[in-house]
Amino acid sequence: MMSRRRIGQQRFVFGDDHRGRRSSLDELVQLIDWVPIEHCLADISSATKGEAAWPPLALFKATLLSVWYDLSDVKLAEALDDRSSFRRFCGFSDLESTPERTAFVRFRKALAERGLDKVLFDAITTQLKAKAIRVKTGTLVDATIIASASEDDGEARWVKHKGRPAVHGFKAHVGADADTALVEEIAVTPANVNDGKAGPDALPDDPGEVFADSAYQGQHFGEAVRIKGGTPRIVATGMWGRDEAETAKRLKAWNQPIHRIRGRIEKIFGTWKRSYGLARMRWRGLAKASLQIRLTAIAYNIKRCSSILASA
Repeated sequence: MMSRRRIGQQRFVFGDDHRGRRSSLDELVQLIDWVPIEHCLADISSATKGEAAWPPLALFKATLLSVWYDLSDVKLAEALDDRSSFRRFCGFSDLESTPERTAFVRFRKALAERGLDKVLFDAITTQLKAKAIRVKTGTLVDATIIASASEDDGEARWVKHKGRPAVHGFKAHVGADADTALVEEIAVTPANVNDGKAGPDALPDDPGEVFADSAYQGQHFGEAVRIKGGTPRIVATGMWGRDEAETAKRLKAWNQPIHRIRGRIEKIFGTWKRSYGLARMRWRGLAKASLQIRLTAIAYNIKRCSSILASA
């Protein structure tokens, strides 16, 4: 049986300075029932041989902090040691020691080896959807390319789109709720995998109307949507008609509402890349790419759900 450290046993001691102020993290930690998440992590150990392991839930919460604040492992260890709000979020009291950088490295490796990124994403997203999604009406489906950590990554692939420079990396195929913009499903592939081919893996159950761009045209994706109980709403590149002006008018009438609705998913990708450090991968390999993308989606969904509930 693995030995685990016990944390949070000391009394939290805060003076009258900035260390005692409440933080937005105090609200975020209340948003999730962490017990089932702790169960998902039960077999994880981040310890080196002969030492007691840090509680995996504390390390997972710290990993979320690294996404929200775009911190390297070194900066995360420093901030966790210094900031009372970070300590409270992770369950550490004010006076006890906190993990070193290497603990986060070992923890991520264990998550990737066990494929727990999807397990954790599904468990947390199910909770958040129950809080934020009242009536399911539609789904946004799209993909975004993330550059690899190194062009030596043998599991990444090159892709070239017209008018853009070639990118070596991976692709996140995403299905998000059309109303709340919560991410519901994710598939991660090398960058050269066709959107329409991988798109079915990004569909949630009972997706409603599914809004996607012209890359998702074709029977493969459309049939997958219908099997899930949804209705495809795909951008068309052309229509048949005898009168050119009338045909162009019908094409515009079909595409405009789809463009307007599906454009919401670009804000998700923008947040991931601008604010959460997903402009490029930090680690090599498909398994670690999947881990980074799903951790980013978990962090995004928690913040997004908090905003939805605060404005309700």
